[in-house]
Amino acid sequence: MKQMSALCAGIVFGVGLALSHMVDPDKVLNFLDIFGYFDPSLALVMGGAILVTYPGYRWVLGRKKPVFKQGFHLPTVTRLDASLVTGAALFGVGWGLAGYCPGPALAGRAVNPHEAIIFIPAMLAGGLLARWLQRMRTMHTPG
Repeated sequence: MKQMSALCAGIVFGVGLALSHMVDPDKVLNFLDIFGYFDPSLALVMGGAILVTYPGYRWVLGRKKPVFKQGFHLPTVTRLDASLVTGAALFGVGWGLAGYCPGPALAGRAVNPHEAIIFIPAMLAGGLLARWLQRMRTMHTPG
């Protein structure tokens, strides 16, 4: 049942990305190009996502425990640090340069395989590099 729920959620997510054209990097880049071919339509997509997500989170977190786990795994760190700011900046710059972020890139593989096939290995390499850097930082941290 857990895998079926994950499959259904993934399908809904992918269909939503395709319907909103977030799998088209040109659409995303035009949204980010406020001084050129600006296309504000993705702001409506983001607004719609917030309208669905906020009550959804309130409802789910109001439960005693998740359906398929013994407890919630929520972040405990609430402060901004250099790693968070650097990671967010790198993610934003990458998104702005490529027009893809991880979810739309994977969904875009079905729509535009030639472009996404270049981005996906680069995304995976970046994730592995980040994991390696985190491991190195942890190994060399005194304490």
